[in-house]
Amino acid sequence: MQNIVALAVAGLLTLTPVVAHAETISTHVLDLVRGEGGAGLPVTLSRQQADGAWTLLASAVTDDNGRVRAFGDNLQAEAGLYRLSFDMSDMSKPTHSAFFPEINIVFRVADPSRHVHVPIVLSPYGYSTYRGN
Repeated sequence: MQNIVALAVAGLLTLTPVVAHAETISTHVLDLVRGEGGAGLPVTLSRQQADGAWTLLASAVTDDNGRVRAFGDNLQAEAGLYRLSFDMSDMSKPTHSAFFPEINIVFRVADPSRHVHVPIVLSPYGYSTYRGN
């Protein structure tokens, strides 16, 4: 009987619209030159609206390990396009300015029930990103 009830509840849950909290979107900045996380970097999370305009959802600063584990407790991610903007001006050395003063990563959230992790790997004149887990 418990199995039947569990299956019925599971079936009902599949009919419920899925909305995930923005803590399901995270990032990690990795500095290849120093071999450590990029600590203290400002990061913003925005979502593209139907008219193409970007709406700021949240801002954060990377922790000592270069991570932003959550962008807020009250934000809810929906399917759509999102943008992480990294302010790289603090990564500059005193002798020269950053080649990439800002890095924008645009990505799609197709299934808001799944965690989305977007790491970025940096060097002074390049960067790479991928969908992490």
